Amino acid sequence: MQVYEIGQRGGIDGLKLTERPTPKPGPGQVLLRMRAASLNYRDLIIANGGLGYAAGSRIPLSDGAGDVVEVGAGVTRVRAGDRVAPIFTQSWLGGEIGRHLPTALGGDIDGVLAQYVVLDADGLVHYPGHLAYEEAAALPCAAVTAWSALITLGQLRAGETVLVMGTGGVSIFALQFARMTGARVIATSSSDAKLARLGGLGAAELINYRTTPEWGKRAAELTGGRGVDHVVEVGGAGTLANSLAAVRPGGRISLIGLLTGFGGEFNPIPILLKSICFQGIRVGSRDMFEAMNSAIETAQLRPVIDRTFDFAEAPAAYRYLESGVHFGKVCIRI
Repeated sequence: MQVYEIGQRGGIDGLKLTERPTPKPGPGQVLLRMRAASLNYRDLIIANGGLGYAAGSRIPLSDGAGDVVEVGAGVTRVRAGDRVAPIFTQSWLGGEIGRHLPTALGGDIDGVLAQYVVLDADGLVHYPGHLAYEEAAALPCAAVTAWSALITLGQLRAGETVLVMGTGGVSIFALQFARMTGARVIATSSSDAKLARLGGLGAAELINYRTTPEWGKRAAELTGGRGVDHVVEVGGAGTLANSLAAVRPGGRISLIGLLTGFGGEFNPIPILLKSICFQGIRVGSRDMFEAMNSAIETAQLRPVIDRTFDFAEAPAAYRYLESGVHFGKVCIRI
C-alpha cells in the first residue's frame, strides 16, 4: 500500500510517498480503507517540526474518513462495510482529557494519509449518512474543536453573540454551529469577497480587519457596547488584544489556534478586570464527536469544502492551505 511520510528533511518538501505492507488488525483493532483526508493548520506546523514533533518517518494528518475492511478479534463496535471516521485523540473517549493527551493522530502516533490504516475500534465513530467521504473527513479536528468550544464547554444559547475569525475550518464550523443554535455571529476577514461568503452562511455582521485594525472594539460596538458572549480565538498572540476588547464582562474566549505565531507579549489584566473565562481547546473526546454528529444529522448540516486534491497531489494540498486563499476545508481524495 502507499502512504505519505514526513521525512527527516521536514517541511512540505520532505513529504514523500512510500510503500509499506498492508497492516493486519489485531484484537480490538480495525483495518480501514481510507477514502479521504483533510488538512488543518496543525499539519503545516508539524511538517515544519513544530509543536515539539521532530522530523521523522511519521504518517501525517489527523482527519479522515473511510470504510471498515476487516475487524480483529473481539470487535463489536463496527463491522466490515461501515463508513467511519477516526477521532483525533485516539484514547480520549469521554470525560476530561487527562492522560489521553499523547495519542493524537498525525503527531503522537501515525495519521491517516495512507491507503490503509489500523486503529483501535474504540477510536472510531460512525459519521452522518448524508455526508460524502470528503465532508466526513472534515469533521474530526476542526468541527469537534468548534463544537467543544461553543456547545460542550461554552453552553452556547440562542440569542447570544459569537465572534469568529477568518475562513478556516474551525471558524466556519463555529459559524455553522452558532447559527444552528440560534446565536448571532460577527465574522472577520481581510477579504471583502470572503466576508460576503460568510454573510451567505449566516454571519449577521462583517468586519474587514485589514481596514478596521481595532476590530475588537468594532465588534463590541456592534453589540451596543456590551461585548460578544463568545470569541473563537484562532489567531493567538497577534489577535488576543482585539479579542479581549470584543468580549463582554463575564464572557468567554476559547483559544484554539496560533495563526499569528507563537511569540508576542500578552497582557492578562483585562481577563481579571472583565472576569473573562479564558479556556484552551484541544479538540474533544469521542463522546463530543458523537453528540456533534447527531446534531449535524438532525440539521442536515454540510461542511464547507474549498477544494479536493488527489492522493498524488498531497504536497500541493499542503501548499494550497499554506497560501491562505482557502475558504473552508482543504481535502485529499485517497
